[in-house]
Amino acid sequence: MRIRILVTGGTFDKEYDELSGRLFFKDTHLAEMLRRGRCLLELTAETVMMVDSLDLDDAGREEIVAHARACDERAIVITHGTDTMVQTGRALAAAAIPDKTIVLTGAMVPYAFGSSDGLFNLGSALSFVQVLPPGVYVAMNGQHFPWNCVHKNTASGCFEGV
Repeated sequence: MRIRILVTGGTFDKEYDELSGRLFFKDTHLAEMLRRGRCLLELTAETVMMVDSLDLDDAGREEIVAHARACDERAIVITHGTDTMVQTGRALAAAAIPDKTIVLTGAMVPYAFGSSDGLFNLGSALSFVQVLPPGVYVAMNGQHFPWNCVHKNTASGCFEGV
């Protein structure tokens, strides 16, 4: 099974500028994460955008949908910011992309910080996308949820079923 990974930014790929104290985007950490995780899957990775999900608008979501629809792979993982992951899940589900399993994942802590949950979430998403039936899901904290049955608990920093 070939898997397409669509990179969209989010905390997953943020860097820290020690001089200004600001978070910013440079390049995705995806290749390093896959190498570090000793991933042996057949993958194609594509950077769609590098944005904070709070800055992602409907046009950006339409771009993500278009990339998911256009790719040949039936298994798609999307790295995404956690704040609006469910909204993008809604857009993907509304687009009714047939016969594809789409799993959104991200991180609460940037990968560059070393204490990130991103590597674990990416590995989980790659596993889930291989076994879940077609549909749109969120994979965080070692769990998977249908996009419309999950929310981010900002107090605990975890995603929970609803």
